[in-house]
Amino acid sequence: MIFLSRANNTAIMGKYDFDIVIDRRGTHAMKYDSLTELYGVDASEVTPMWIADMEFAVCPEIMGAITRRFANPVLGYSCPPEDYWSTVAGWLKRRHGWSVKTDSMAFVAGVVRGIAFALNFFTRPGDKVVIQPPVYHPFRNVTEGNGRIVVENPLIPTADGSGYEMDLEGLEEIFAREKPRMMILCNPHNPVGIQWSAETLAAVARMARRHGVIVISDEIHADLMLYGTRHIPFASVSEDAEAVSITFGAPSKTFNIPGLGSSWMIIPNEELRRDFFHWMEVNEFSSPLFTATEATEAAYKYGEAWLEELIPYLEGNIEATERYLAEHADRIRVIRPQASFLIWLDCRALGLDQEEIEQFFIHKAHLALNSGAMFGSQGRGFMRLNIALPRTQLLKALEQLANAVNEK
Repeated sequence: MIFLSRANNTAIMGKYDFDIVIDRRGTHAMKYDSLTELYGVDASEVTPMWIADMEFAVCPEIMGAITRRFANPVLGYSCPPEDYWSTVAGWLKRRHGWSVKTDSMAFVAGVVRGIAFALNFFTRPGDKVVIQPPVYHPFRNVTEGNGRIVVENPLIPTADGSGYEMDLEGLEEIFAREKPRMMILCNPHNPVGIQWSAETLAAVARMARRHGVIVISDEIHADLMLYGTRHIPFASVSEDAEAVSITFGAPSKTFNIPGLGSSWMIIPNEELRRDFFHWMEVNEFSSPLFTATEATEAAYKYGEAWLEELIPYLEGNIEATERYLAEHADRIRVIRPQASFLIWLDCRALGLDQEEIEQFFIHKAHLALNSGAMFGSQGRGFMRLNIALPRTQLLKALEQLANAVNEK
């Protein structure tokens, strides 16, 4: 395939083809096979652009590693490869400049599961947990579902409406007044796509350490940085951050393998991790299946070239979305992300309430997106759009949306 180099905008030939359309219907793909249950429509009537997986074929080097393993007809108990953790650490150093000791790392079968484990280990029912809406909805679900109390520190929209800032003054007041045990940070932030600055992260860490707050940092979108933005791991910004942080990450969003349940967590503070890691181990919560370790090791050893071609393709899709909506449906505004393949759409100019916006997308545009209200009351008037699909399909979906807007 041909894509544009970010450095000089020149066309170069790539090894991987992200324009191939793949039929996933009937494969028990949640993105497709849950449409009727979730949206009340026939799956064939809408284009799914909601849940955060991509419509691209998995990196062939990953598929090759899994296929070779399955070629052996014995599927017995397995253990991670000897250099597994050094491979993960090498990726973090190479991609993000973050030096991590392998004994500070452990496996977990999914980031949300990991957050739930940490929440249950370090807090008790009735304890308070800070989140920053509009934010990834499982943060609230897993907190409240486990009998903890959510305390909101909402993001502040910027004056020009192009993004959000963290309310650090409000966070300090919450730490002092509410005395939460934990904060769940999204870095980069989902659904807005913000990479928080080192200064902002250091301020959070400083306040958290002073008030005895553990900070869980969800960094699952860290490898999908856009337009030259660098990811800044929370734990890397200061000694305070190292002392209070539990970081979760994964190759799942990066390489489109969320179905394999492969994630990792990092706790630099030995006092913080010792008993938790022991609890995870004795309960076999940190015992990976071989599909997860095979895929992760292949991704981090051999998947970098694939990722380097994916990112400009995603950037092209974002730019195509911006252009198309600006030209054909300018009442819907794109908030450009600094990371990930998710776009926060400002739909307030449509003049509809949130329920009407949701019905408009489903029944008029025939598109299944995530409702902004899912991410908190601060998301009302917004929708989250997944643009990780072949560009021909994306443009067709945008045409459906523009036609619906102009017929309104």
